[in-house]
This record gives sequence, structure tokens and C-alpha cells, in this order.
Amino acid sequence: MNTSSDSVMTVKEVAEYLRVNQRTVYRLAVERRLPGFKVGANWRFKRGDIEGWISAQSTAALPADEANAHGEGKDT
Repeated sequence: MNTSSDSVMTVKEVAEYLRVNQRTVYRLAVERRLPGFKVGANWRFKRGDIEGWISAQSTAALPADEANAHGEGKDT
């Protein structure tokens, strides 16, 4: 599998990368909670978009005090 951030991944590859079920990837994509696009009837995902999504999820999961300690909270 190509590791460049522009490489395109399938549902199966994203599921393996995230270590979740393929149905979870499909459901998140359909709900537009995971960045992806369709080619015909098949979902595809850019590796860089998935990595950005992971970073955003990690940041969103931080408690407010911890995010502020890391400089990721609101500027005051």
C-alpha cells in the first residue's frame, strides 16, 4: 500500500488502518462523518484526509483543560 498522503484507500484499507469493521467505515462515510468520495458505487478515501480526520478526532476528544495546556484551546 502506498503511504503518500495523496494515495487513495478503499473501505477495506481504511478499516484496517483504523482497526475497525468495514461497516463502521461505510456508515461514517455515508453519514459524512468520515471524509471520502464515491467512484461509481464504491467509496474511496485520501490517506491525508483520513490522517487529518484522526488528528481532529484526537483534538476533539481532549478535555478543555488539557487542550488549553497543549495550546489547542481558544485564544484569550
